[in-house]
Amino acid sequence: MMRRLTTDDTAQYNALLRYAFQVTDSELASLGWNQKEMERSKKPVLKKTESFGWFDGDKLASQISVYPMQVNIFGTMYKMGGVTGVATYPEYMGRGLMQSLIKTALDDMRENHQCVSMLVPYMVPYYRKRGWEIVSDKMTFTIKDSQLPKRRKVGGMVERVTIDSEDIRTVHDAFTAARHGALKRNELEWEEYWRWEADDVVVAVYYDEDGEATGYLVYYIANDVFKIKELVYINQTARHGLWNYISAHFSMIEKVVGNNYTNEPMAFLLEDSEIQEEIEPYIMARIVDFEEFIRKYPFDIISIHDDLHFVIEDPVMECNCGDFSLRWDKDGNTIIERGGTQGELVRCDIQTLTTMFYGYKRPTYLKRAERLKANERAVRILEDIIPIEQPYFSDYF
Repeated sequence: MMRRLTTDDTAQYNALLRYAFQVTDSELASLGWNQKEMERSKKPVLKKTESFGWFDGDKLASQISVYPMQVNIFGTMYKMGGVTGVATYPEYMGRGLMQSLIKTALDDMRENHQCVSMLVPYMVPYYRKRGWEIVSDKMTFTIKDSQLPKRRKVGGMVERVTIDSEDIRTVHDAFTAARHGALKRNELEWEEYWRWEADDVVVAVYYDEDGEATGYLVYYIANDVFKIKELVYINQTARHGLWNYISAHFSMIEKVVGNNYTNEPMAFLLEDSEIQEEIEPYIMARIVDFEEFIRKYPFDIISIHDDLHFVIEDPVMECNCGDFSLRWDKDGNTIIERGGTQGELVRCDIQTLTTMFYGYKRPTYLKRAERLKANERAVRILEDIIPIEQPYFSDYF
């Protein structure tokens, strides 16, 4: 039997997560947690998410949760369903339980107008087969102490603050509003952000000449390594000020290690660019409701274009399958018609559409990689109307 999960299911929900991801009591203890504390921490999650489970009698066999989130897509805030807690006991594998849970969760997202969904994958091929696709990467960088940037003159200063400082949230809100792909952090998102590391990290905020917070750094130092958890700034002065602060630890550390989510190598920004950088796929996304997604999408329309005719395949959501005509009126308003066949033909699956409209891969590349079937005219139209900016996503849930 499938049903929605409630806080009464917290113990079983937590037990399945711990089994699936092999979280032991000793690992919890090393983080300063015990079993009861973890269960208490998950109760708000079950209150604030849409969670579904398959039960064998009274035993929870398989589960999935969806966070109600918001994400910036080229300056437009979209409701987003953040998928997490995906787990099945091994004895119930191969029975289609998770497939039905994913379909139920996606249908629920569509009803809630969460027309996009995102997740951090444990297995990329598994989610690709169900309509998600990579839309952003994580780049891990290592900078030796001798390669740290030279001090740049700035008018402001850096100050260490507590993790509940409103200045951190103010900076992140401004950053999210300006950065394509970024997650808007409300109370639930901040709770998840600090859940495991609040006692271990230090937070430093950059204040400009007027005393306004314009950047922050979350970090810790261990074994002569300066580990950056997050580095956020809304202008280049704040970036210089925060790196001045990092470089001031020169005598205390041997190297700086951090993650970069801009999809652009950091090396170019450093005087000594011979640093170590590694790249790996990070976040996956999928369009849940193509029509609603497209109606809101901020196309870069500066002139009248020919119509487009999309033929889409979706392995889970039938509402996205078939023919769609897309055109724009003289004022640049988007008009989409289900079943329409007018316009230049574009044929692809929902995964390809997602990564293309997120800006992670351009239409020309997708055609060359044989993921997009379209003539040159259709590809030129897509290149013209899809904004150019790489998505940024640094959160984990």
